Amino acid sequence: MNRNSSFEDELVSLLPRLRRFAHSLSRSPADADDLTQATIERAIRSRDQWAPGTRLDSWMYRIMRNLWIDTARSRVRKAKFEAPPEDAATVGYEGAAEASAELSEVMAAMQTLPDEQREVVSLILIEGLGYREAAELLELPIGTVSSRLVRGRTALLGLVGEQ
Repeated sequence: MNRNSSFEDELVSLLPRLRRFAHSLSRSPADADDLTQATIERAIRSRDQWAPGTRLDSWMYRIMRNLWIDTARSRVRKAKFEAPPEDAATVGYEGAAEASAELSEVMAAMQTLPDEQREVVSLILIEGLGYREAAELLELPIGTVSSRLVRGRTALLGLVGEQ
């Protein structure tokens, strides 16, 4: 019971960070909610695969990233056979009025980054992972992570400075 309680407590404490990462991957609050929920469900079903004493957040980020990749692939296949819903990109952005101008600028700039840079920027600058942790999570060499971070950070600074 103690092991499950610790797992569940740590999982609950990770929810805000998971939600942020989901939003940075999906660029949509609704998709971020769905991705976060699917990640939690998968983690609970697979909790016996997590090794106590290891970082639960890294394990959860990996689950989320893999689910997102699966979702993106599925959407590409689905788009070949279905028309996109009207105005889907502009519906349901909750909290936009409450967000600060600076946060809105940075988030808008984040949306323009290539997926590879956005992932690295989100994991390192927003979620606080180290370079090595991000490299392991993304299964990339640390030099690749470092160069993507530099390019992403430079692009963000340029975009936010232009606005």
